[in-house]
Amino acid sequence: MTALRRIAVLGAGAWGTALANIAARAGREVTLWSRDAAFAAGLAQNRENPRLPGIRLADPVATTATLAAAADADAVLLVVPAQAVRTVATALAPMLRNRIPVIACAKGIERGTRRFMTEVIADCLPQAVPAILSGPSFAADVARGLPTAVTLAAGDDALSSALARTLGVPTFRLYHSTDLRGVEIGGAAKNVLAIAAGIVHGRKLGASAAAALTTRGFAELVRFGRSFGARWETLTGLSGLGDLILTCASAQSRNFSLGLRLGSGVALADAHRDGKLAEGMFTASVLAEMASERGVDMPISAAVAAVLDGRLNIDAAIDSLLTRPFRAEH
Repeated sequence: MTALRRIAVLGAGAWGTALANIAARAGREVTLWSRDAAFAAGLAQNRENPRLPGIRLADPVATTATLAAAADADAVLLVVPAQAVRTVATALAPMLRNRIPVIACAKGIERGTRRFMTEVIADCLPQAVPAILSGPSFAADVARGLPTAVTLAAGDDALSSALARTLGVPTFRLYHSTDLRGVEIGGAAKNVLAIAAGIVHGRKLGASAAAALTTRGFAELVRFGRSFGARWETLTGLSGLGDLILTCASAQSRNFSLGLRLGSGVALADAHRDGKLAEGMFTASVLAEMASERGVDMPISAAVAAVLDGRLNIDAAIDSLLTRPFRAEH
């Protein structure tokens, strides 16, 4: 296998910048791409991303707004929002060499097509090797060098292992897997469930309700994942249960924070105007639709989708869950 020496990070948000620093710390040559030329120039000059205040961009990281300059790499980290993955991947297609690993770092499902992130990469970049990186991680923690562990999955075990070694440092541990779908489903579903957890906190329903919500939400995630053939160890691992625990319990999570505002009485139109993207907003409806089509019972996810789509208010959504028939736990 060709040495994975040069890493391109496409997307200069907080997470992209944190991952660029990690790759540089691992001894790789790193190019960080932003679609905004002025933003890329500011990063090059100031060496600090305003989305990660107080964190210096590592000296070995080069910045660019030219996609072709970033495309000349041995592996690509695609760190743009889930709904933008197709646009960036399509633009990258004419420039990318054959058999280059392209690692999706977004947690979501594409609306309209209902495609998972590695499927979008396969659609747009048939010459690439799709992979996915996901797990319990906040950009600020990773950027500050706080201990973090995530999962990286590719279809080939040797490649997933090589990528994990390429990007891993002592404070950023990557466990490798070949269960692409399981890793993707964990990341996508937990964002929707984190909105529900935030609503519970915002409504001050108590710690018992929060624990119940997280536990039953995890049962939904598992049912959905298993319907796609996801492995049990993946769903109960870092990219499933681990990420769910993190995002359902911290206001650092954009999805939890969105739910918190909704539960506190902020109108839906105003709850997401802080400039921070909550991926679960876009994933909720497609997740609920896919679950319904497969006959997978996901009442919490369906209630979140109904709230975000304006079909239920918060109180009605809570009532719909509290009045469900009693049943055995299994």
